[in-house]
Order: sequence, then C-alpha cells, then structure tokens
Amino acid sequence: MQRKSKDLKLKQIPLFSTSSQYRLLDSFTISPSSVSPLMAATLLKSSYNLFIRRNSPISRSLTHSPAATISHCYLPVRCGPRDGRGPLVKGRTLSIEAIQAVQTLKRPRRSNTAAVDDLSFIDKTLSRLIKSDLVAALRELLRQGECALALRVLAAIRSEYPGGADYLAICADVAHALARGGEADAIDELVAELESDGTAVDCGDKKGLGRLLTAVIGAERRESTVRIYQMMRKGGWGSTCTVNDHTVKVLIRGLRRFGEVSLVEEIEKELGGAFPKKINEIESLIL
Repeated sequence: MQRKSKDLKLKQIPLFSTSSQYRLLDSFTISPSSVSPLMAATLLKSSYNLFIRRNSPISRSLTHSPAATISHCYLPVRCGPRDGRGPLVKGRTLSIEAIQAVQTLKRPRRSNTAAVDDLSFIDKTLSRLIKSDLVAALRELLRQGECALALRVLAAIRSEYPGGADYLAICADVAHALARGGEADAIDELVAELESDGTAVDCGDKKGLGRLLTAVIGAERRESTVRIYQMMRKGGWGSTCTVNDHTVKVLIRGLRRFGEVSLVEEIEKELGGAFPKKINEIESLIL
C-alpha cells in the first residue's frame, strides 16, 4: 500500500490491470483493464476522490491466484471545489428569467420600435416574474443607466407587491440613480407616487428611509423633502416609531439648507423633550 502523500490536493490512486472492478464515489463502476487514454484524462480532471474496494471476493481470489499478473499505473486526481458554489460577487446573481426580462425590455429600444412605449408589452414581460426577479431586473437596469425602464419595473412592483418591507430601499436605489443621471424631476414624480399610494412611510426601515432622504436632499428637491417628512409624521415618526439619529441628522440638515426653519423648530419641539441630548448633539454636528 502506497504511503499517503503530504499534498492533500494531489493523490495517486493505483489501478490494477486485472478483471476486478472498483467503484467511484458516485457509485459508477469501471473496469481497470478497459481504461483508455481518454478515460484517464477524464479522471485526471475529475474533482472526485477514487475509493477502491480492495476486499471484494473477486479481488482476493485474483490476488492469491498464481496465474494473475498485476501491473500498476498511477493516475493523479486533483481535488477541486465541489458544485453548489455561491456567486463570485455577492448580490449580483441574476436568474434566467430576470436576464431574459432585461433583454426583452431593452430590445425594442435597440431596434427603434414603438414597443418600448407599449404598456401591454411591458406588463406582459414583467407579469411572469416573481418579486425577487423583479427587484433583480430593476437593479440591473439601474446599473446599466436604463432609468426609464427601471421606473416601469418599479411600477410593476408597486402594483403586484404593495407595501413591501424593502420598498423604501428600492425607491432609494431608484432616486440615487435618477440623481446621478440628472433626472431630478423624475425624483419629484417618484415621491408624488409614493404619497399617492395612501400609505405612510414605513419608519421601521431606518436604513431605506435615510438613504431615500439622502438622495432627495442631495438632488436639491425641497418639496419632495417636505413631502417625505409629512409622510413620516403620518406614519407615527417621533411618537410611536423609534427615532433614528442618522435620519434626524439628515432631515434637519436638509430642511435647514432649504430654509424650512419652522419645520426644524417643529422637530426640535417634538423630540427635544424626550431626547434633548440627541438634539443638541445633532445640531452641534450640523453647525
């Protein structure tokens, strides 16, 4: 029996040129006498370990037979990563359906056809996708700078899955992409649609709310900032919802920049009694 190699990545497996049979890890059976150069090359590239059943009755009878001639050949088997590996870049794995939807939505624009403005065509393309595929397709379109198509996908998400927990985060991604593309007016339309849904802003999504405020204030959208604050008040922000320091800092800084002193005083009056130290710390950071 050969001594095990110290290199765990490279193992030498003896194959005997007798009629005995040995088994692979995946339960396939091979005959060593029929090993061809092509099969040897295939085994060389395989990432499975070979396990030899040496104690079978056929093997013992042939081993002790005086007429049996045994010759050895060694095939190196390199152990590599198994199947089921995760994505190389986290969060960038698209399903086949999402990829096909992105390609279908972009195809009419490349061919200069009128299908890009056909709502029935877009609805038919997006209706077969589940929410995770819709969100993945939207973010891929935003990455490619296709903000107009991304807004159509956002409308499909809002109609099919209203009131989702991650809706503010999705709107924040869209708002940041619109700000980078210089489409500030589209941000006002986005906030207006968010207000027209009749639902208050979910203050529980603190990260999404803070990113949305950052995008809107960074785009110098004064009216949209005031609208978001009113929706936050409607959702119980400052009374029933937990106050987030970062959200308060971003909101006060934006309202001061836009000259909304009365709203800043209103926030200080509501939060000053319960959180006087936080208000002073936030104002010191801003000033």
